[in-house]
Amino acid sequence: MRFLNTLSGRFLLLTAIFVMLAEVLIFVPSVARYREDFLISRLERAQIASLALLVNENITPDLEVELLENAGAHNVVLRRDEARQLVLSSPMPKPISATYDLRDPSAFTLIADAMARLINTENEVIRVIGDPVRRAGLLIEITLDTNELRAAMIDYGLRILWLSLVISLVTAGLLFLAVRWSLVKPIKRVVGHMQSYAAAPEDANRVIRPSASILELREAEETLQLMQTQLTGSLKQKERLAQLGGAVAKVSHDLRNILTSAQLFTDRIEMSEDPAVKRMAPKLVNSITRAVHLCEATLAYGKAEEPGPTLTRLRLAEVVGDVIESERLAVGDAEISFAEDIPDQLMIRADSEQMYRVLSNLVRNARQAIVNTGQPGEIAVSAYETDHQWIINVTDTGPGLPEKARQHLFQPFQGGATKGGTGLGLTIAAELVRGHGGTLTLDDSDDSGTSFRIELPRGGVEKA
Repeated sequence: MRFLNTLSGRFLLLTAIFVMLAEVLIFVPSVARYREDFLISRLERAQIASLALLVNENITPDLEVELLENAGAHNVVLRRDEARQLVLSSPMPKPISATYDLRDPSAFTLIADAMARLINTENEVIRVIGDPVRRAGLLIEITLDTNELRAAMIDYGLRILWLSLVISLVTAGLLFLAVRWSLVKPIKRVVGHMQSYAAAPEDANRVIRPSASILELREAEETLQLMQTQLTGSLKQKERLAQLGGAVAKVSHDLRNILTSAQLFTDRIEMSEDPAVKRMAPKLVNSITRAVHLCEATLAYGKAEEPGPTLTRLRLAEVVGDVIESERLAVGDAEISFAEDIPDQLMIRADSEQMYRVLSNLVRNARQAIVNTGQPGEIAVSAYETDHQWIINVTDTGPGLPEKARQHLFQPFQGGATKGGTGLGLTIAAELVRGHGGTLTLDDSDDSGTSFRIELPRGGVEKA
C-alpha cells in the first residue's frame, strides 16, 4: 500500500488501468470480427462439402452425414440459379431461433450479435446466409448449433485478455521506468535539496543549483533557487540586526550613563551669567535630554518594550525650529539654506520627542545629500492642516535618491541614500509616524530634489 501512495506507484497503476481500458475497447470489435470469420469459415466449408453433389447427386446417407460433420452444419443450401439448388441435410435437433445475413452487415450489427451470443449461454440452432466463394452461386446458407461458436469466441476472448494484460504490464513497466528516470528522480532530487536547505537555511552553499533538462522542472528549480537565495539573505540580515541590536543596547546603556553625567554639568552651565552661554544652554540641555531618552528607548526596543507615542498638543513650529537650529550648526562651510513655512499657531497632536526624531532624520538626510554634491542647496519644511489631518512636507534641492534607495525605501541597511549610509534614519522615521497612526511617503525624487510627505490623523483621544 505504501508503494501505491508514491508517484511511481500511482503512475504504474493508472498506466495499467488505462492500457487495459484501451484493450477492452479493442476487445469488443475483435470478438465481433472473430465471430464473423468463424461463420464465414463454416460457410466456406459447407460450400466445399456441397461440391460432392456436383460430382454425384446420388451420395450415400453415410457420406452425407460425414460431409455435414466436416462442415459443422445441420443443413447446407447452395443456390446456383433460380431453377436448381444443391442441398445437404440432416435431422434438425430443434427449431431455428435466428437468422444472420453476412452478405453486407454493419459494424454495429456485428458487435451487437457477438455480445448477445456471449451473454446467451443456451445452445440454439441458427441460420447463416452468405455469398459463395468465387461467386459459385447466388447464395449459400447453413444451419448450425451455437455451442461451438460461443466456446470458440470465449477461447479467443480469453486469449485476447491475457495478451492485453501482458501488453499493459509491459507498457506500464516501460513507462514506469521512463517516468521514474525522467521525472521522479529529478523531483526526488529537488525534495532532497529542500530537506538539506531546511536543515541549515543560513548556509548559502545549500541553495539549489538548477540542472533539470525538463522545462517545467527547470523553472521550478530556478524559482526555488530565487526563493532560497532571498530567504538566506533575509536570515543573514536578521542575524546581523540581532547582533547589531545587542551591540547598540550595550552602547546605549553606557552612553546613557555618560549623558546623565553631562546633564549634571549643564545644570551648572545654566547658572552662568554669560549671555551667549545663557542663549545656548537650553538647547544643549534639550539635546542631551533627547539623547538620554533615545538611549532609553533603544534599550526598551531591545527588550521589545518600546513604548507608544505620548500624544500631547504641541506647537509644530517650535519642534521644527529646534531641528533646523541643530542642523545649521552641523552645516559647517557648506552653502545650505533652510526655510520654514509653518503657521505659528499650528498645533498638532503628537509625541514631541518622536516628532523631533522624525523631522531630524529627514532634514539630516537632506543636508548630507546636498553636502555630498559640493553644491549650494536649500531644505524647506512646510506644514498645513485639513479637516481630517495635518500635512508636513520636507523638501530639498539635492541630487535625489538613488534607484536602489527608492526600491528599498524604509528598509534598514538597504535604503541608504548616501555612500556608507544604513538607511536606518528613514526606517526609524517611518516606524515612528506609523506609531502615530500616520504615513510617511516619498512624494517625488529626481535630479532636482526630493520631497517627503508626513500625514498625521487629527482624530483620536488626546493623552496628557
